[in-house]
Amino acid sequence: MISVSQTIKDKLFYNWWQLLQSFNVNQTAVEKSFTQIVAAYSNPNRYYHTLEHIHHVLEVIQTLKDKTQNLTSVQIAAWFHDIVYETQATENEEKSANYAVELLSFLSIPCNVVKNVKRLILATKNHQALTNDGDAQVLLDADLAILGSNPSEYRKYTQAIRNEYIWVPRLEYFLARRELLQNFLQRENIYFTQVMQQTKEENAIKNLRAEIEQIRLKVKNLKSF
Repeated sequence: MISVSQTIKDKLFYNWWQLLQSFNVNQTAVEKSFTQIVAAYSNPNRYYHTLEHIHHVLEVIQTLKDKTQNLTSVQIAAWFHDIVYETQATENEEKSANYAVELLSFLSIPCNVVKNVKRLILATKNHQALTNDGDAQVLLDADLAILGSNPSEYRKYTQAIRNEYIWVPRLEYFLARRELLQNFLQRENIYFTQVMQQTKEENAIKNLRAEIEQIRLKVKNLKSF
């Protein structure tokens, strides 16, 4: 598990408090729900899908806010999109969406907002968004922003993902990981928004290709034994 600094936690609490203030949620409910979310993202089996990831996603969303139709819904969806994350399960997105619906409904968040949040979380399953769906595009681009990071940060990310899937045998993991990366490279663009295409796309392609080459060598060595 990756420990998260108190500074990041403080920033996240302020973000969560601000989001809920627009719906007049009382302070006790804000604090209780935040504690519940923190606990979920602090599971010891998490190495990448932690509060630090949520913090990063929220920061990127802020830079893309002009592309959204419903910024608040996108921000709330970011909070919940990985709240259920079990690497041996196949319905994490559905369970995360349901978790969000239950907690947001308890907080008396309007139904139209809850419905939109659920839709956005479900969009992270296949990472596809319609051309006119700015909200989904922004959330998905923020979620994948790590792909376009500098090589050092990208290596930390790949190791963290491997740690989350440490139960998967090496060869099986590498083959599945390579297929995932190749699927991203086969898309017309990795990112949906023009801003991310201009600032992150080139780095993302380089990172993915470099990892695929590393996997090729690892697979070759494993198969030689």
